[in-house]
Amino acid sequence: MNIYTKKNRWKYFLFIAAASIGIGSLWYTNVLVNKLAYEEHKKVELWAKATSLIINSDLTGAGLEFLLSVIQNNETVPVIVLDKNNNILEKRNLDSVKMNSPVYLKHKLAEMMKENPPIEIPISDKEKQYLYYSRSIILTKLLYYPFIQLGIILLFILIAYFAFDASRRAEQNQVWVGLTKETAHQLGTPISSLMAWVEILKLKMEDNSYVIEFEKDVKRLNKIAERFSKIGSKPVLLPFNLNEVLRNTISYLKTRSSNKISFNIISENEEIIVPLNQPLFEWVIENICKNAMDAIEGNGVINIYIINELHSVFIDFQDTGKGILKSKYKTIFKPGYTTKERGWGLGLSLTKRIVEEYHNGKIFVSSSEIGKGTTIRIILKK
Repeated sequence: MNIYTKKNRWKYFLFIAAASIGIGSLWYTNVLVNKLAYEEHKKVELWAKATSLIINSDLTGAGLEFLLSVIQNNETVPVIVLDKNNNILEKRNLDSVKMNSPVYLKHKLAEMMKENPPIEIPISDKEKQYLYYSRSIILTKLLYYPFIQLGIILLFILIAYFAFDASRRAEQNQVWVGLTKETAHQLGTPISSLMAWVEILKLKMEDNSYVIEFEKDVKRLNKIAERFSKIGSKPVLLPFNLNEVLRNTISYLKTRSSNKISFNIISENEEIIVPLNQPLFEWVIENICKNAMDAIEGNGVINIYIINELHSVFIDFQDTGKGILKSKYKTIFKPGYTTKERGWGLGLSLTKRIVEEYHNGKIFVSSSEIGKGTTIRIILKK
């Protein structure tokens, strides 16, 4: 299991945990809302019975005071009482500023009719009044409170996540920059020694063909050390012929790759001048081509198309490999993602950084088809 898969599993676990907490909170709040709604319904029913008793009985003294207190104690539940002709007889706990507006009352009554069925208040054997009510302000606030709470929690989590992620990335960058520069420093001494041995071998050996190849690899090591030393520093971009840089890099790769894989560079222009940092951009070409070679099983072709536009250059690396799933188009450029048993999954991640951060370009999977191949596109500004 690679690092990226483990990281994704942790993300899914945290998401499921957060979702469980949210669903649990909503469920428990819903239980409370239902209980309070039931209590409010019983309270309104008691209010209706008290009104009916006051109208239909001759109670005086303490009994009458008790019934009046039942009615007066309803200070939260909005209520509208209608007669049989739908005329408003009484209204309580509505907006004190708007409650005398016929439009407002009509609107509130329509809401109450949709929300709850009316409670009948018997006035006589032939006459009834109808009590309509809606949720109290407290119950309404409680109903929406968990959503507001979850929104605040999610906002806090997002801010904390991005702050932590930015801090982690900065720390990782410092570690990688330190590692690459130290690697370049450590390689410097043995490379210098190897260069000296190459010169001695040239003087000692009559057949220099092997020495020349050996010298190429030593120079390559020196170039790799130079690449590592440039990571973390602002690279200098100089005008280079893109075709020449591609040809030189592909020429080196051909001599050190399987003869079952053929390389083709297709360009309409012989000279395309682009601002590049040559050692770093050669690294980009190598990483993309090596990934393409790994994706090709047996015989295959890697075509490199160069499309020259007015302000930009498009470079398409097209291989005949096994292809990439569409869901992995962006994933392959993330640190730690790899399908190989060996390696840290940093090749394409570094490639993306070199293209986008150091050359102000873009790199992405242009197209891919399982079993047929992949096209990776680089866009560079002139």
